[in-house]
Amino acid sequence: MLRLTKPIIILLILGTLLLSFSSVLAQTQDSADVNIYFFWGDGCPHCEEERPFLEALVDENTQVNLVDYEVWYNRDNLEVLSQFSQALDFEPGAVPVTVIGDQYWVGFRDEYKTEMESALQQVLTDPNAVDIGDRLTLAAVSAGSAEAAVTADSEETAAAQNQAIDLPLVGTVDLGKESLVLSTAIIGFVDGFNPCSLWVLSVLLALTLHSGSRKKILVVGLTFLIVTTIVYSLFITGVFTLFSYIGYLKWIQVAVALIALTFGFVNLKDYFWYKEGVSFTISEKRKPKLYQNMRSTVTDTRSMIGLVGSSAALAVGVSFIEFSCTAGFPVIWSNLVAANQVSKTGFILLLGLYMLIYLLDELVVFGTAAVTMKASRMEEKHGRLLKLASGVIMLTLGFVMLFNPEWMNNVGTSLLVFLIALAATLLISLIHRKILPRYGILIGSELQTDGKHKHKKH
Repeated sequence: MLRLTKPIIILLILGTLLLSFSSVLAQTQDSADVNIYFFWGDGCPHCEEERPFLEALVDENTQVNLVDYEVWYNRDNLEVLSQFSQALDFEPGAVPVTVIGDQYWVGFRDEYKTEMESALQQVLTDPNAVDIGDRLTLAAVSAGSAEAAVTADSEETAAAQNQAIDLPLVGTVDLGKESLVLSTAIIGFVDGFNPCSLWVLSVLLALTLHSGSRKKILVVGLTFLIVTTIVYSLFITGVFTLFSYIGYLKWIQVAVALIALTFGFVNLKDYFWYKEGVSFTISEKRKPKLYQNMRSTVTDTRSMIGLVGSSAALAVGVSFIEFSCTAGFPVIWSNLVAANQVSKTGFILLLGLYMLIYLLDELVVFGTAAVTMKASRMEEKHGRLLKLASGVIMLTLGFVMLFNPEWMNNVGTSLLVFLIALAATLLISLIHRKILPRYGILIGSELQTDGKHKHKKH
């Protein structure tokens, strides 16, 4: 039997105290909280993709907290994000934004997972690791504060209710989330009135009418519209994919705004001086070749399959020629959709809406020709007016994207942007065509030419 002498008893007591102290020390170290700051937007698919990954990190490490801030609908949270961006010297161009220690990530990709896990382990094992959040005066809206969360939810609910309206036969419509649909519809509608595509379609239909065959008109017209729609959709998808990958960079937003302004100024110039100098129209040098291709297509005496094939080949060629006329609005729209970080399904639905509305005017022209067996020609005066409308809208969107892009995230302000552009278009046309000529002021090649003809008649 072991005899408990005094030295042994003393050693047991010291050992027990040492173990207790070690346990307390370990508990103290484990209780040191490490925060993952997660800035997200309500409805952002990339944010929803990242959240389970971050929650899994928290579940694996009991001393890690997930502190999240919704920034699209909560201005206080947006101010918190601004504090972090200033402290870490980065531009919060998109969400999600994740901060661990003194490292940050804008957006979310698979390769970020390894980087975040490494950063988290570094903070957990380094007692001198920096937590940027500890240095900032943060608004009490984190997920860790129950009271703050309730307050934030109440504010967001109230804001959502203020932007929701009840429509007969439709139901409740959330205006705060419908701005992208509205912008898509309006941009697609304006883009559809493209003088290049309307001119090509009107000439093609006019040439086809000489055959006297309604069947040939249907085959040529439908094939042409379907193929150009597919090519245009692929072009827009490519632009959207590019912006989805790098669109969170601030300089990309500036570049898109400058592209919009460039297209806007050139189109506005074309209203006054049509095709003079730089012009986003079909070059006169290309038109003889286009006429030749269209004639060879409509006079094709081969089988119906051959007619479809030649019409499709013509449509592909024309689509590439028209890109200089049409690139402005797809770039603007793709950037707008990418900035809102919609899901793939959301993009497909929005693109479908865009192309449907884009085709409305061409479908009207085609349908009228197929039914009446008559086709109207696209004249220069029509092209000028279309250039004026598209130019003013592009300029308006360019300035908004450059100085206050958040306007396009709300249905009220986005509608106001388009109404301002429409009013400016009507005002410019009124002043240019009605008011200034009364005082003998003729600006632009169209009015100056008309003035010379009138002078010769007198």
